[in-house]
Amino acid sequence: MSITTRFAPSPTGFLHLGHAAAALTAWRRARQAGGRFLLRIEDIDPTRCRPEYTAAILEDLTWLGIDWDGPVRMQSEHLDEYRAALETLAGRGLLYPCFCTRAAIAREIAAAPAAPHGPDGPLYPGTCRALSAAERAARLAGGEPYALRLDMARAVAEAGPLRWHEEAAGWLAAEPARFGDVVLGRKDVPASYHLCVTHDDARQGVTLVTRGADLQPATALHRLLQALFGWPAPRYAHHPLLTGADGRRLAKRDGAASLRAMRQAGISPEAVRALAGL
Repeated sequence: MSITTRFAPSPTGFLHLGHAAAALTAWRRARQAGGRFLLRIEDIDPTRCRPEYTAAILEDLTWLGIDWDGPVRMQSEHLDEYRAALETLAGRGLLYPCFCTRAAIAREIAAAPAAPHGPDGPLYPGTCRALSAAERAARLAGGEPYALRLDMARAVAEAGPLRWHEEAAGWLAAEPARFGDVVLGRKDVPASYHLCVTHDDARQGVTLVTRGADLQPATALHRLLQALFGWPAPRYAHHPLLTGADGRRLAKRDGAASLRAMRQAGISPEAVRALAGL
């Protein structure tokens, strides 16, 4: 069966060995099956993404011997599509504006005797979910900054029971309610990673998502969005993360050695692929 995979980095820094492993995994799966491999640049955050990092990503992948099918999809060029998706959810009563600041949310959580936690930490307490339509309208008209949150209880009730197919484990139950009322859009970032990635996987016909094990919990939320929009559900294959000598996962913020630095040090693409285990 032909497959379509993808690699979708954010241009917030130079690629490191962990990125190489993820890209090579997706690329090899597609090429071995005679399928398609897509490259997507997730550059929706204007405060962190840089054009020079996008250029470096293309250069590093080419140096590794990775090619891709069709044009590179730049998420920043498709913001209208994500806004339309948010408007669809809003029109069905599944989104609400949240005017709480991060500091206010933290104070409310700290004051709660037993704040529930999800995969990403303490859950939003739902402060703005109960606001009347009149109060929401007045605060929006007043220009207050806000985020758009998914009304999780309504969304789960509408979608019904969900599951996804994990390559190494078979069918797994999806429990998106564990994430609470997640943010799907903000003023500074028009749409969240969760919305954009599921939208684009459907739009581009991705049939197999290969990605790090750290993203496996988010699959439940992605299955919910797929069900709400009627998008097809790809198969998933979450792979172990590469770690450094200290046992921690390789990350840009921790100064993991970049592919560019390795190249400048004279390390060959073949050596990098071997270090990535591929």
